[in-house]
Amino acid sequence: MSESVDGAVVGIVGDASAAVRSAVEAAGAERVTGATEAVLAADPDRLVAVGPESLPALVAEGVPASPVLPVDAGPGTQSVPATAAAAGIESFLTGEFEPHTTTVLDVAVDGRQRTRAIADVMLVTAEPARISEYDVRSGAERVADFRADAVVVATPLGSHGYARRVDGPVVARGTGVLAVVPVAPFATDADHWVLPDDGLELRVARDEHDVELHADDRTVGPISAGVPVTVSAGAPLTLARVPEGRPTFDGED
Repeated sequence: MSESVDGAVVGIVGDASAAVRSAVEAAGAERVTGATEAVLAADPDRLVAVGPESLPALVAEGVPASPVLPVDAGPGTQSVPATAAAAGIESFLTGEFEPHTTTVLDVAVDGRQRTRAIADVMLVTAEPARISEYDVRSGAERVADFRADAVVVATPLGSHGYARRVDGPVVARGTGVLAVVPVAPFATDADHWVLPDDGLELRVARDEHDVELHADDRTVGPISAGVPVTVSAGAPLTLARVPEGRPTFDGED
């Protein structure tokens, strides 16, 4: 992609360091910083998301139509390392980038939209090391029920993070699937699953202990036994791939 952004509005979410601000200004763009909600309200032409918490914070407020350049955003995305931030932002703002999309999950509780997540969704007991029973369904098909501390559903981006640390599979972007992984299951031969990113349903089968819904490490609220939590791909987020970015499967960022 090649186009001029001279005079365009560029929003910065996350840690707006001096190097990031200078790179935006050097390209002739107007920068907008501050709280994520305020940055999105300015309707920027492009966005720079700095730090591992920036993309989750961004989609929690909404999924912008503008392309987003991740900087130092952690594994699983073609993020620009902090050491190459100035050069990566220059490439982004002078048109030397290719857009690609990443999955954003819509999360509904009992049929009502509650939140969005870009990395993972989890049902977890509110008190550590307490086991609950969970039920997983895909479309009309029952997949499994099991006892565990939690169950995590990860997008391709999120499959590089927490889900991987609990032995979940890493899945590739664009495959239309999610990784579903029990956390500390009460079984010696526990499975994990790769399921379509549409029509996935989780339920707490028994409420011996309080269970919470988490989205990208945000606590959304308590979930009662039998209440369906549906997870499906919503509007995707457009990210920018620049020459300075790391490969998707690079474990370091």
